Parts: sequence; C-alpha cells; structure tokens
Amino acid sequence: MRNFLNTFRGRLLFILAFLLVTTLGVQFVLNWQTEEQNKNLREMQAKAIVAGFALGVNSLTSKDRLQDFVNREGQSFFDAKSTKRIQDIIVINPQWQVYDSLSDEYLPVADENNETRYFNLSDIKNLPPLMEANRLGQDAEHFPNANIPTDEGDGEAHVIPIETGGGPYYIMVVLKGERSRTISRAAQPLIYTLLVLLLSTIVTVILVWRFTRPIANLSRAARQVGLGNLSVRVEDADRTDEVGELAAQFNQMTAELSETRKLEAQLQEAEKSAVVGRLGSAIAHEIKNPLNYINLTLDHLRAKFAPEDESKNASFQKLTAQLKAEVARINQQINDFLSYSRPTKANLQPTDVRRVVEDSLKIIEPQAEDQHIEISVVERENVPRILGDAEFLRSVFNNLFINATHAMECGGGQLHIDISPDADFVKIEVGDTGTGISEANRAKIFEPYFSTKETGTGLGLAIVKKVVEIHNGTIDVESSETGGAKFTVRLPKA
Repeated sequence: MRNFLNTFRGRLLFILAFLLVTTLGVQFVLNWQTEEQNKNLREMQAKAIVAGFALGVNSLTSKDRLQDFVNREGQSFFDAKSTKRIQDIIVINPQWQVYDSLSDEYLPVADENNETRYFNLSDIKNLPPLMEANRLGQDAEHFPNANIPTDEGDGEAHVIPIETGGGPYYIMVVLKGERSRTISRAAQPLIYTLLVLLLSTIVTVILVWRFTRPIANLSRAARQVGLGNLSVRVEDADRTDEVGELAAQFNQMTAELSETRKLEAQLQEAEKSAVVGRLGSAIAHEIKNPLNYINLTLDHLRAKFAPEDESKNASFQKLTAQLKAEVARINQQINDFLSYSRPTKANLQPTDVRRVVEDSLKIIEPQAEDQHIEISVVERENVPRILGDAEFLRSVFNNLFINATHAMECGGGQLHIDISPDADFVKIEVGDTGTGISEANRAKIFEPYFSTKETGTGLGLAIVKKVVEIHNGTIDVESSETGGAKFTVRLPKA
C-alpha cells in the first residue's frame, strides 16, 4: 500500500478520493445547516402566528387595542422575535372593516359627527399573499390578497375566523417577508460548492503541471540528445514515482551513450595507432637503414674528398651540412612515428625537474643565440621533486622549446620557464613571445597529425600530451590575439 501511494497514479487517486469525500462532506454539512435553519424558521413563524392570533382574540374580548397589549409592560405573549417577524395584526368585523390593527393607518377614527369611521378591508393595499385562502370559502372574495399567488410578493398572511355573538370576526396576521435571507440561504450552498470546485481545479492544475513539467523536460532533453549533446541530464530523477523512474532511466541511458561514444573514440584512436604502428615499423625497416648509410657516407665524403680550394671547400661543406640536416630531419620524423605508435612504459622515480629542463635547453641554445632569443629560468622556493622518467620528460620539453624557437623565427624574443609548487603537483610554465596560436587551432594542437608547419608531422605535441598523461599529469595552453603562447605542465610530486 505504501509503495502504491509513492506512485503518481496512487497519489492522483488519493487526491481525487480526498476531493470527492471533501465535496460530499461539505454538501452534507450545508444541507444539515439548511435543514436546521428551515426548522428554526418554521418554529419562529409558528410562534409569531400563534402570538398574532392570541393578540387578536384578546382585542375582541377586551376594550383595549392591540397596541395597548403590545406596549403593556410585562406582557409575555409578544416577545422580541415575534415583533421582528410580525408586520401587522388586523382584526376584521362582520362588515369587512378593520376593527383593530397594529398600524395606526388602519385604526378606526371618530369623524366630525363623533361617529366611528372604519377602514374598509378592500381599501388596504400591498398586502402579502393570503395563505390557504380556499379554506375561507366564499368569504375569501372579500380579502384583496386572496387571489395573489403565494410565490409572489414578499411575506405572507394568515387568517382565522372567530365566531362571536355579533357575527363572524376575522383575525389576519401579516408576517414580514424574508426574501433576502431566503436568497442568501439558497446562494450559500452554491458559494461553498464553487469554492470546492475552485479548490479542485487548482489541485488539478497543480497535478497536471507536476506531471507535464517532467515530461516537457524529458522532451527537451531528448531533443538535445538527438542533436548530439550527450551531457544533458533530467533534474527529476530524485522523484519516487513513475516519472522519477523514467528520468533516472533516461539519465542512465545518456550516460551509457556518452560512455559508448568515448569507447568508440578510444577504439578509433587505437585503430589509428595500430595503423601508425604498422606504418612506423615499415618506415623504420625500409628507410632508417638507408638513412644511416647516407649519413655515414656524407661524413666520409667530408673527411676524405673535401676540395683543397677554399671557395669550393666552403660550398662543399655547406651542401654536405644541408644534406646531413635533411637526413637528421627525416630521421627525427621516423623517430616521432615510432615514439607515438609504440606502447611506452615509463620508469617513474624521484626526479629533479629543473635538471631535465636545463638538459633540454642545451638543444636549442645555439639556435636561440642565432635568433637573438633571451632564455630565462625561474625556480620558486620549496619546489619538490617530481615522480617521473627523465628520458621521457626530455622529449616533452624538447618539443616545447623547439616549437617556441620556431614561433620566434622572425628574430628576437623571450623564452621564459617558471617552475613552482602547486599543491600535490609541480607546475612548469613555458612561455614565449612568438606569433601565438589562433583560437581555431588551440583545440587541435594536441591531436596527432595536426600541424601548421609545412614540414611538420603533427606528432610533436601529441607525443608531449601522451608522455604527460603517462606521468598522471596535465598540460594546458594559453595564447592571446596579440601573440605569444604559454604551455602549463603539471606533474605529480614524488
């Protein structure tokens, strides 16, 4: 039962059942109150009619007027509730004249001849409908309100005949109308019903919103996934109902798709590396041995067959040096292929990173001197040793320093190396004042075979990133639109 209430269907059924019970309960209470009010109204009306008839009978059996009885101190048959309910009491004589009344307008008066002049019943206007007029027989035609429908007018009148020695008298009790109170009582259940319906509508809107909002989120997330964004996640996975389960399944699906995409990228990279490995092996077998022979032959030519003429000897030395440089370049490209394609296993041990940096700087110092490049190395205080392989790290800094000198080929510049501690790492920053790296190329420079140089293989920085990752470190690059670039290498301390 508890698990069922945790579902959206269970909550919806519970809320609908609650609203139904609430509606029925409100209607029951309203009907009960209406019945009580009607009962009290009937009791008050009966008391008022009895009090009115009693006053009318007393008026016939006494010389006092109705107003005297009402105003008499200590009278008990005409209380405040009756006064509020009774509009008038009219006593009618056998000649259909008003014998007595609570209203001064209808009371008998003495004329100039000192004779009593009575007000005719037929002249009374604005009387409310006479209830049960048919019980009066033919006498009913003398009452002006006998033919008024009972559902018209405000109030009602009741008549009883009184037989006396002087003939039949009639006592008419006129009750005040309560149309406004009746309308109010009739409207009250409608108001409460409207409030219940309004509450039900609000609850329904909230339920619909709570149900459709996660679905809309799922729809938007599905569109994002369709566009290739597998990092999108739905926020409703913490819900305990079916929508929460659906959101959790969706998030799990996108996570698995993202992982599958990563695995596919790794597989493609592995396939590419396998192709490169086979290509590197073929190059090493087919080209490396002839290159070594060519390099040795050039050394032999320079030693044994150099011209004696100084001008010819200078040209000879220049040409052979250029040939050796080209052979060295091709040999370096082959070594890059082999370094990137072959599986590597580093011999990690405590290493002084500054010594590795200075060893790598020796390779570019002659070229830096020719290009008027100023080199500076700054080591901060308390720099610990790193856990690394010195030979592997030399290839990292060799590539970074060589790239920096190439970026400053136009002449002049600064190469700055900053070594500092960084939490559990040692940070090495390599900055130059060269041409910089464009924003479009910045995201691709660590990809294999991407190069902006006409003679580059595009493997230098790829090898750098690979070696840094083998050391469980990171490498980042920054560059500005005005030129200059800075590579930041972080290597774990020993």
